[in-house]
Amino acid sequence: MGHRRLVKSYDLVVVGAGIVGAACADYASAQGLRVAMVEPGPVGGVATAAAMGHLVAMDDDPAELALAHYSLGLWDEFVDLPQAEFSRCGTLWVASNADEYASIPAKLARLAAVGVVAEQVDAEQLYRLEPALAPGLAGGMRVPNEAVVYPPGVARYLVDRAIARGAAWYPQRAHQLTGSGVRLNDGTKLDGNVLIATGCALPQLLPELPVRGRKGHLVITDRHPGLVHHQLLELGYADSAHGDADSSVAFNVQPRPTGQILIGSSREYGSQTSDISMAMVRRMLARTLQFLPGLNGLDALRIWTGFRPVSVDGLPYLGKVPQRANLWVAAGHEGLGVTTALGSARVVIDQMLGNVPAIDPRPYDPMRVAA
Repeated sequence: MGHRRLVKSYDLVVVGAGIVGAACADYASAQGLRVAMVEPGPVGGVATAAAMGHLVAMDDDPAELALAHYSLGLWDEFVDLPQAEFSRCGTLWVASNADEYASIPAKLARLAAVGVVAEQVDAEQLYRLEPALAPGLAGGMRVPNEAVVYPPGVARYLVDRAIARGAAWYPQRAHQLTGSGVRLNDGTKLDGNVLIATGCALPQLLPELPVRGRKGHLVITDRHPGLVHHQLLELGYADSAHGDADSSVAFNVQPRPTGQILIGSSREYGSQTSDISMAMVRRMLARTLQFLPGLNGLDALRIWTGFRPVSVDGLPYLGKVPQRANLWVAAGHEGLGVTTALGSARVVIDQMLGNVPAIDPRPYDPMRVAA
């Protein structure tokens, strides 16, 4: 053999151990597949580490809503998992004016159509639920069963569970795809089905599936338990999140189980570095203070950034890669990767196993882009 590395074969090689890759490895190993995981860095160390961890159903696209709702049901398994830091705080969407308030019944109807429980709240109820909100808001929409989690903790748990079932761990970089599997940067060859779940790094291995990195900033404060009770978002959030502007900010604040307050949400194309932009942070905080002026005196303990992987049409790539043998993908989730990780894993692995997925997989088929 000399210096030549062994060729090892598996049923599935998962490249990437963010929360999506971790969920894929976990579900595949639970189905009895022999799984290998390839990840050069820490588990959940890239996009997953920079996620707010909201478990939320967005209703602006039917396929996105179907995937989020399916996935939210699967999250119930983790309610009591300590490292998940699961908090069913509910989501309160805040209407800043009469027009936004008038849009709520249509949103309620879309959510109700897939079985999401939500309710419209008038201004009086809004301030009863969240007394710290700025005066003059029109009301809102409350989704009581939604939650927040700590994504890196969940990713680590999913990886550990897969390893406990016999999955192999390779702390290497996937150097190149081969006809029969993947070659790692130390020369090891792993044969079998390959599932790429590398987020923003997807084009390095799959250039035919475009992904753009969309930078975001996060701020976490010191402990102020009881100041905020729900995850709070402005009703204009989706316009900001799914708009094409080079940069945008939206009000999004979470109470963490620690009593700290996590503040988002910024979105920025064109920045290639993880450097903190204080101009963007100031914009984000100014937006936050319009809704929650009481945060003005709080100390920020940490500011950090991350990149969300955005597909060409905002829906993730989930399924078989066209014109490639034994190659699968789960990537491009933008800001909903945590919410939809568990459902995404099942949509892909069920197709791989020849099972009918629980939801229609066609909207996420990579064929729509690669063709």
